Amino acid sequence: MTLQELKYLVALADHGHFGRAAEACFITQSTLSTQIRKLENFLGVTLIDRSLKRVTPTPIGWEIVAAARNVVEEAERIRDLARHAQDPMARTVHLGVIPTLGPYYLPHALTLAHRMHPGLRLLLREEMTPQILAHLADGKLDAGLLALPVHDDALRVEPLFHEPFYAALPAGHELATRSTLEVADIMNEKLLLLDEGHCLRDQALDVCGARQNRREEVRATSLETLRQMVGMGLGLTLLPALAVDAGPRVSRKSVEIRPFRAPPPGRTIAMAWRKRAPFPETFERLATTFKASLPAGVEAA
Repeated sequence: MTLQELKYLVALADHGHFGRAAEACFITQSTLSTQIRKLENFLGVTLIDRSLKRVTPTPIGWEIVAAARNVVEEAERIRDLARHAQDPMARTVHLGVIPTLGPYYLPHALTLAHRMHPGLRLLLREEMTPQILAHLADGKLDAGLLALPVHDDALRVEPLFHEPFYAALPAGHELATRSTLEVADIMNEKLLLLDEGHCLRDQALDVCGARQNRREEVRATSLETLRQMVGMGLGLTLLPALAVDAGPRVSRKSVEIRPFRAPPPGRTIAMAWRKRAPFPETFERLATTFKASLPAGVEAA
């Protein structure tokens, strides 16, 4: 029994398909199948139920997969320990990012991190805030980029920058004749929002005082969908600063962007990681790197 065989078993359990698991392990499907058979023969038990549409571990297979996962994770930790002794930034970090930030901030952040820490490998997962917090707790993520507030005493939370909100209006809207807006100006307008689960939805509701009764809302799954809906004249929305200039040119002709008078509403983006995580200096230095060079449109928190 080898560590590599255990890695293959865990991958197969995670993917539920020989082809996808083999692709994830960078081997052929036949090689993966042979190695799993070899492991089963060594242990003297059937680990995988191959009769189902989705490849699934047998009851004893699930127990062995759980043990194998622990072995693989400990092996990775041993390797990280050795690497960390030489350079705390020569490691892999699993980083969660909220969807309303990822497409607009990650190109800048990744370029910066790669330039400053070439030995650092960032593996990204785009998820909503509740999922990021859950995966920080269960160890599937090492750190997360999300919007404050974060209420979890087990996490170290380092504010990175403040991002103001802008009003996105349909072209020709009465409010588009003004150079700047007050929040009160949009209180009675039809507000387009993201679906439940997006922290930006809750922030927009707070900004607009929309916890009270208001007109029927139209919901979308992404900021770009919201931008298109504004362009169609279905209502207005709030866009974070980094998303303002990211839309396609066709939508820019049909959507008017207006700032709010100071102090504008906005959100604070932070990096969070477990207080008891090994190698905390990795996360501290990464957060410092992110704060050292901010993209245009935001200011240090």
